[in-house]
Amino acid sequence: MSPQGTTQMTRRGFLEATAVGGAVAAAGGEAPAPAQASAASTLAPPDDGKLRIVVFGAHPDDAEIRAGGIGALWAGLGHHVQLVSVTNGDIGHFAMAGGALAQRRTAEVAAASKVMGTHSLVLDIHDGELEPTLANRRLLTRVIRQWGADIVIGHRPNDYHPDHRYVGVLMQDSAYMVGVPFFCPDAPPLKRNPLFLYSHDYFQRPNPFRADIVVAIDPVIDKKVEALVLMESQFVEGGAMGKPNPALDDRPGATRNARASARPSAGASPPWPIRTARS
Repeated sequence: MSPQGTTQMTRRGFLEATAVGGAVAAAGGEAPAPAQASAASTLAPPDDGKLRIVVFGAHPDDAEIRAGGIGALWAGLGHHVQLVSVTNGDIGHFAMAGGALAQRRTAEVAAASKVMGTHSLVLDIHDGELEPTLANRRLLTRVIRQWGADIVIGHRPNDYHPDHRYVGVLMQDSAYMVGVPFFCPDAPPLKRNPLFLYSHDYFQRPNPFRADIVVAIDPVIDKKVEALVLMESQFVEGGAMGKPNPALDDRPGATRNARASARPSAGASPPWPIRTARS
């Protein structure tokens, strides 16, 4: 797939092209109700012939890192992209946690989506506690159905982080169930099975990632970087593995190492390595 190829793609054309078996590349405790990152996030997009894409990430930053570039490309073509965090990220910082951090990270991904032209949704499950339960399978199935997804992207099940792994398992377990009428009958089943895809990673065991589709994101790389920098708790302060940085505490009224508003100056290198091959 290339940006040129997606320019002419309509929802009908995509559905016809993937009609055979849905092309499922993903192989296939009670969770609370979703917490909205924006009021419109859980509403289905208009039936305007454009594609509808759902990207699942384990934490508020994963979907943006792994698919922010292709999300921005799709959004620029008028397609509807929802970036979903399956946990609320409430322990993903070295100096703060709980509800305050969950609210902060929800606001960060909402701001990032505003830059990229995507939609954000954060589910209210504790960071580090995601499990592949029946309740959570139903939850992801509902998210996919409510968006009317044509494409679903998420982690592979072989990952170092349990939340990442279980997002992959839950997405895989939902891949068939999204079309079963009496599973989650409160959400209408999809008439066509979406295309399920894994996002890129570097894990080699039990099998290395093999890309079936590669999309260059050069036209939107600056937009993606701008969006990532807005997630300061992770990409300025270092997230769960960060450490105190006196340079972030020099500002009048700054809360010591709990909330930094510093951003790289114009032309400065961002505070993390950029891999432009990732979408």
